[in-house]
Amino acid sequence: MADGQGSAAPSGTASPTAAEDAALQDALAAAHAAVWGYGVVGAALPVASRGPVTPAEQAHRDTRDELTRLLVSRQVEPVAAEGAYALPFPVLSPVDAASLAVTLEDGAARAWTWVLDQATERSTRELGVAVLAATEVRAVAWRAAAAKTPVTNPFPGLP
Repeated sequence: MADGQGSAAPSGTASPTAAEDAALQDALAAAHAAVWGYGVVGAALPVASRGPVTPAEQAHRDTRDELTRLLVSRQVEPVAAEGAYALPFPVLSPVDAASLAVTLEDGAARAWTWVLDQATERSTRELGVAVLAATEVRAVAWRAAAAKTPVTNPFPGLP
């Protein structure tokens, strides 16, 4: 995850959105990881089961691009993607692939929950709610594919 060291206030005084920007950096880092991770998910699934991968990966790409634009508009250097990411477990089967997708969506949900906690701008809160809801919708389908119960999380992003 990003450490949130970017600052929109070059004069040394904290920006009114500094905490929000740091949380957005973490959400951006989660989006980078999800984009990369969905490549692994797709590779581990049979061709006939890859249908949900592309829209999920694209959703994270869109979020990544929107966050990048937002941070740049605030004069904050967006956190860059890593060259590769460590997998939390071996992905050797379709069930493992679905479990990885759940992990990716849950990671994004945690980051967006933090954004909502730190948000000072209404537009950031609106974006946060929309992205958090979308991550949970995708996670529900992946939990079902991984035979995880319960398939829903009443409080996405929280332990």
